[in-house]
Formats: sequence, C-alpha cells, structure tokens
Amino acid sequence: MRKICFALAALLVSSTAQADGELDKILSQFDKDRLANFDKTRSEALSEGLRGAPADVEILTGALDGKPMPMDSGFDMTGTWKCRVIKVGGLLPLTPYGWFKCRVTDDGSGWSLEKISGSQRLTGRFFTESETRLVFVGAGHVNNDPARKYGSDPKEDQVAVVTRLGNNKIVLEFPAPQYESKLDILLMER
Repeated sequence: MRKICFALAALLVSSTAQADGELDKILSQFDKDRLANFDKTRSEALSEGLRGAPADVEILTGALDGKPMPMDSGFDMTGTWKCRVIKVGGLLPLTPYGWFKCRVTDDGSGWSLEKISGSQRLTGRFFTESETRLVFVGAGHVNNDPARKYGSDPKEDQVAVVTRLGNNKIVLEFPAPQYESKLDILLMER
C-alpha cells in the first residue's frame, strides 16, 4: 500500500493544462475553467480514490503508472484500442468499469477518438498542448444515439488532459465531469 500511495503522490504533481490558440477559440469558458483547475480537481479526486477497495486502487494506480512520453516522434495513435473508464471521487471513492472498444482515426487534420462500445460513448478530437500532452475536446452520447459535436449540448461537452504513459498506453483524464465523479479516466491500451 505504501508503494501505491507513493506512486499516487507522484502523480498529483503535474502541470496545468491551459487552453490557448486554437483551443481558446473552441472551448467554452466552463471548459477553460475545468482545464485551468485540473491539478486541484485531480488531486482531490485521487485523494478520495485512495479510499476505494484495494483491488480498485490497484486498477487506478496501474492506469496512471508510467512517465509521460512524446506524442509524436513516430508514434501512431490510429487504430482500435481496448479502453476502460475509471470514475474517481464524487458519489463513490472509486469505480472502475470493464473493457470496451475505442477507435482513433486521422482524417489528415489530426487524431479523432470514438468510444464505440458500452452504453456511455464519446467522440471528439485531440489538440497538441506540448510534446508530451494533448487536450481532448468532444462530447458524450448514450448507446446508439447519434454522436454529438462539442458545443451542441454543454451538459455533454467533455474535455480531457491526455498523456501517453507507455508504447501502447494512453490516458485521458476528464476533470469535473458533469455526472457522478470528480475525475473520469479513460485508459486506452493495445
């Protein structure tokens, strides 16, 4: 448990995602604020998450284990990924879900993500923030309802800080989601 707590303490120290340039034109003020408060939200959520069941805490720490790696330098995110959602803080300390399918495509203007299975789905685009960090901007929808575009329904808008923590491991962290938790994590592996 000491090793897990130490690993999470190290994860609490990160730089804040700032929306600027192209993102500044796209994002609502609400989402700019969510990203600006990312570190605080993440810290509070992870503190609550540590009170979860030991097996769930192990899933959480495994998801966040790794050092940020460059998102470019020959890395191709396109293709099918297995993905799982981990809800941290809020109504319950920690709730990991099973594995679903996600797909990343590139239309020539950048990477797009779709969560294509499970009842809660999402779709959106990635924007470069730094060499090791992206910002995801998208929207959620339920089951086979038509996918939404960011801005079409503010309650379904989603923003996330995105890091690559392994050769085939991407983590999206959604600060202050509209429903249930303080932080949603989408872990993608292949």
